[in-house]
Amino acid sequence: MTSTDSLAEVATTMTDHHVGSLAVVDGNIIFGIVSERDITRAVAQQVSPQHATAAAFASRHVTSAKLDDDTVDITRRMLDTGVRHMPVVTGSTVVGVVSMRDLLAVEAWT
Repeated sequence: MTSTDSLAEVATTMTDHHVGSLAVVDGNIIFGIVSERDITRAVAQQVSPQHATAAAFASRHVTSAKLDDDTVDITRRMLDTGVRHMPVVTGSTVVGVVSMRDLLAVEAWT
């Protein structure tokens, strides 16, 4: 998603792809993360999802993981920073998002 996409577009994309968060990017630079919690906050503030932008509700303090990072290290960083979703990058390009649920699945199946 881009920072100018509406929350309605964000919610539709999240629903279509069955995900709980999306990276918000400007070009190849991560601007932030929009999660279900952020959309809930917008609804609670009674903003118009068609007019509010991803930038207005994105969490801006983003820590990212690399493809070769150890899952235990990623889990620790997520717990330390209090986030449930973390972008995965190669160089400066976002290639995915890992969630706490993903990490729990790895632990359960190893």
